[in-house]
Amino acid sequence: MKFSLWIGALLSGGAVLAALISLVWTPYDVTALDIAHKLQSPSAAHWLGTDHFGRDIASMLMAGARTSLAVALVAVVIGAGLGVPLGLAAAAMRGRWIDELIMRANDLIFAFPALVIAILITATFGPSATNAIIAIGIFNIPVFARVARAGALSLWQLDYIRAAQVSGKGRARISAEHIAPNIANLLIVQGTIQFSLGILAEAGLSYVGLGAQPPTPSWGRMLAEAQTMVTIAPHVAIMPGLAIVLTVLGLNLLGDGLRDALDPRLKGRSA
Repeated sequence: MKFSLWIGALLSGGAVLAALISLVWTPYDVTALDIAHKLQSPSAAHWLGTDHFGRDIASMLMAGARTSLAVALVAVVIGAGLGVPLGLAAAAMRGRWIDELIMRANDLIFAFPALVIAILITATFGPSATNAIIAIGIFNIPVFARVARAGALSLWQLDYIRAAQVSGKGRARISAEHIAPNIANLLIVQGTIQFSLGILAEAGLSYVGLGAQPPTPSWGRMLAEAQTMVTIAPHVAIMPGLAIVLTVLGLNLLGDGLRDALDPRLKGRSA
């Protein structure tokens, strides 16, 4: 448990740190072109080399981390902000028409692959980081709704919840005061998973030209631009690919570690 938690925190924390640093500093201007030094291998001047426009890849990765992480994070906030209340409401009204309506709407969204929904939305309303956030956020809503509903249903049967009902507290108040805090661990773990999936989704959308648009750097767009240069300058494709893999791996390990740390049933096994 501790191993996965610390390794995950190290990998994902490195990406977050790079994104934050890029807000105030990058080794080179990511919009500046230097054709005379294009496709250079890693060196002291350019730590990770340069791309086909002579842009510093390290600087592009730092700025791209900012784009990818921001899109994924805001999409998670949208998904949790709308999905958790819906899931709590469905659990509070279990078996009633509200529960059925919410869960059937979730099933409808889940009937389509997430990337297909994202491509449909961004293709309809135009390619941009904002539309990518909306598309990914929409798919996150039913995920958080299901997790919240499942966790809440197991709590509604407990004695202290029944006591709160007998005392006259309404379902909404019980959900806010007693249910939501006790499923926070489930939501945190799910949040890290959706965060990593959001990074992959953003990279996929940017790869096909439906995500962040130039001159905004994006890991997915860097991969798309590098696909024709794999044989002559493999580092141009390897670097953004590694950034995506390591960040997603780090978030998944972090999620596993948090699950083990926050779930009392697993603490004894991992000790």
